[in-house]
Amino acid sequence: MLIVKNYLRKNIKILLLDLDYFYHNYEINFTMKSQITKRKLSRRKPGGSITERKKKDFFKKVFDVAMKIPYGKVTTYGHIAEACGIKSAARTVGWALNGCGRDIPAHRVVNRYGALTGKIHFGDPNLMEDLLRSEGVAFDKNGCVMLEKFLWIPGKKRK
Repeated sequence: MLIVKNYLRKNIKILLLDLDYFYHNYEINFTMKSQITKRKLSRRKPGGSITERKKKDFFKKVFDVAMKIPYGKVTTYGHIAEACGIKSAARTVGWALNGCGRDIPAHRVVNRYGALTGKIHFGDPNLMEDLLRSEGVAFDKNGCVMLEKFLWIPGKKRK
């Protein structure tokens, strides 16, 4: 009985120590030898995880570049991705623009061939084309934007 009481006292003390460390912003790691080691937890900033903040920052960059597309011009998902610093993130640019507000001219962003791949996100499948035609953008016989005439590349100086 004495052995059981001593065992319980010892474990209760360890448990209380653990709770105290945890309460004071420490993480407790138990090793196989029942030794207690502590490691200070990093203070997290409000606003979610690091991944969430990076995603929000990237989306903000995408929206900023999209807002700069001139009236009557188009750009590609890849050009926006490159302007945001991640050349291989064209699909992520498309994903960001799918959820953007009406104040962002997402209709001016096309794929690398000039096709209107984002038109399904405008409700009416013809709305994207109608908006571009109202801005004076011309299309070829395949329904793609004539990129050689209407392409705008972010960060490139106009001639």
